[in-house]
Amino acid sequence: MPAGDGWSMATGAGTALKTLHIETVGFIMQGMKRACEPLLSEYLADFPCVAIIGPRQCGKTTLAGSLPAAWRRFDLEKASDRDLVARDPELFLRLNPRQVVIDEAQLLPDLFPALRVAIDADRSLAGRFVITGSSSPSLLRHVSETLAGRIATIELAPFSWSEVHPPPDGPSFADLLADRSATAAAFLALRARGDIGQVHDYWLRGGYPEPWLKPGPRFRATWMSQYVKTYVERDIGRLFPGLDRDRFRLFLQHLAGLSGTIINHSDVARGLGVSPPTARDYFEIAHGTFLWRRLPPYVKHATKRLVKHSKGHLRDSGLLHRLLHLADLDSLLGHPQAGRSWEAMVSEEILRQLEWRGLDCGAFFYRTSAGAEIDLVLEGDVGLVPIEIKYSSSIDRRRLAALREFVAERRCRYGLVITNDSQPRLLDEAIVAVPFSHL
Repeated sequence: MPAGDGWSMATGAGTALKTLHIETVGFIMQGMKRACEPLLSEYLADFPCVAIIGPRQCGKTTLAGSLPAAWRRFDLEKASDRDLVARDPELFLRLNPRQVVIDEAQLLPDLFPALRVAIDADRSLAGRFVITGSSSPSLLRHVSETLAGRIATIELAPFSWSEVHPPPDGPSFADLLADRSATAAAFLALRARGDIGQVHDYWLRGGYPEPWLKPGPRFRATWMSQYVKTYVERDIGRLFPGLDRDRFRLFLQHLAGLSGTIINHSDVARGLGVSPPTARDYFEIAHGTFLWRRLPPYVKHATKRLVKHSKGHLRDSGLLHRLLHLADLDSLLGHPQAGRSWEAMVSEEILRQLEWRGLDCGAFFYRTSAGAEIDLVLEGDVGLVPIEIKYSSSIDRRRLAALREFVAERRCRYGLVITNDSQPRLLDEAIVAVPFSHL
């Protein structure tokens, strides 16, 4: 990322991060609701079962704990609970026919057919079961194959920027994206959730709850290291017992360097000393366990030659920075991957906000063979929305040619540029720059 006004302005932000972090932790510890709690209530009113999925330690059990006290909870990682459910899952659900939470449901595949039988015994009754699951591509397969039409799914992630900082008055960024009648000018009404120091604090630390609740760089570094170790040795080892764990651990280090880039599986395979199909399998595991996000290329209505390899990034900026050994803001700002880290963090913020509103949107990137690129393209319930992501506070309008062309050729209502400016600005009739602090 080239240096500029927006880059240099942050170099003095590091000294205030400890104070900002303490203030934010105080807010969290006072009791912060997850943004998707309304969606959970909505789904429970309409579906017999709701699945809360996501990476380990992102708050799934805590979210399920927000349900009324009448709900009974069973944790399949607890031996006594697992024995109780596993002995006869169908009988267990007959004895517990409603208001039941089952954590880490992927550990008991026999549960899913039993859930189907229990639900079909009274399809008209909603809000009976909540299951949670992490680090398991097989969980989604069980949900889609066994419980199709009977279950709604919420993908939970670590804290988002919009959760860590209270919402201001007025419409939110997600509100405007969801409004199919909104124009570019509507985004001028957005207000900041925090200042530039708080933005950089969030970017550096990422969103996993535990490091927010226990401040201190040493704890954060230790927690992240243990998280990766547990992910590889317990989750991956249990789900894929034949996998070479040492090789996969090396792959995770490769992921940190590849985050934010276009992926060529053959190049990765050569770097790891494995076959291209094995490298492809590794990416599928990382994506399916919510560690990595794969962004396919947007190829619809193409009038130019396009890059057709997928792009990808690690989903949490704090985890990325730990894998890159970036312990403080100065180290981050001076690192060659800072720009790609910023882009991934902004993309995840937008996608989390849409997910937690229940909006169905595909996420893509766009790049022509001539090098014209758009960082994020949304298509679905929000329409077609191209988004450029810039770290700088000021925007050279001449560098937005690809965005303008995309908007004009596909007749998008508007295009967005996410920046580090102090306020939203209309760049032309159909292009608006929105500061990250206002998301």
